[in-house]
Amino acid sequence: MSLHVVLVHPEIHWNTGNSGRSCLAAGATLHLVEPLGFSLGEREVRRAGLDYWEHVDLRVWPDWQSFERELPALGEPFFFTTRAERMYWEADYGERTVLVFGRETGGLSPAIHHRYDDRMYKMPIASPHVRSLNLSTTVGIALYEVLRQRGRASSE
Repeated sequence: MSLHVVLVHPEIHWNTGNSGRSCLAAGATLHLVEPLGFSLGEREVRRAGLDYWEHVDLRVWPDWQSFERELPALGEPFFFTTRAERMYWEADYGERTVLVFGRETGGLSPAIHHRYDDRMYKMPIASPHVRSLNLSTTVGIALYEVLRQRGRASSE
């Protein structure tokens, strides 16, 4: 089984750090697609308090096209956006799952939305006063839904 989390153009190191911690806890690989809104230098990582960062299974990609070429080898992609019609729990996450998230201030690009329109999912938001959930929160929700489904499947 393989599980991957992809952050496309993440902007905030705290969100990336929290996502990395969730990936480490869940046994997932974290992929970061450049450009990043922060540095991954040792000083910056230490300043952000990411003392577990060296243990994160991390891959950094120079751009979306480089990552997208490798996507079929990693597994089946699921994209997360506030503009999707289907809820994240409607997806059937398989043995090889890739969870893809966009940047904090703009989400995924229109080109990605168009190309993968049939693979878009969202988290429920009941309040009209909430535009979106925090990136690292959505990563955690999606990761643990995959684990929940896999746990249910292995117990059946």
